[in-house]
Amino acid sequence: MRTFIGGHEAVSTDEFIELALGTPLELWLGVEGENEEERAARLDAARDILAEYPNLPDDVSRVAARVIEAHAPELFNVVPLPPRPTARRHHGKGRVAA
Repeated sequence: MRTFIGGHEAVSTDEFIELALGTPLELWLGVEGENEEERAARLDAARDILAEYPNLPDDVSRVAARVIEAHAPELFNVVPLPPRPTARRHHGKGRVAA
């Protein structure tokens, strides 16, 4: 299955997320080995983006929910279970309450 966002084909999961967000994934998650100065600059940039696009978290959540809903069986390897057999209840006759 091919996935396009805004006319661009997403060839990997990370690329799909980056295209859906409109920003590099590393901006939000950071990169291994970044120093405090780099981290502060990255977080400042993220705050600026959120200030300019306050609906971004809600939009991202909606996109994620749609993707999960559309691809749940593949994402979670979901298979339907057969119905459970109904349990039989045995009514004990001759029992005396204590």
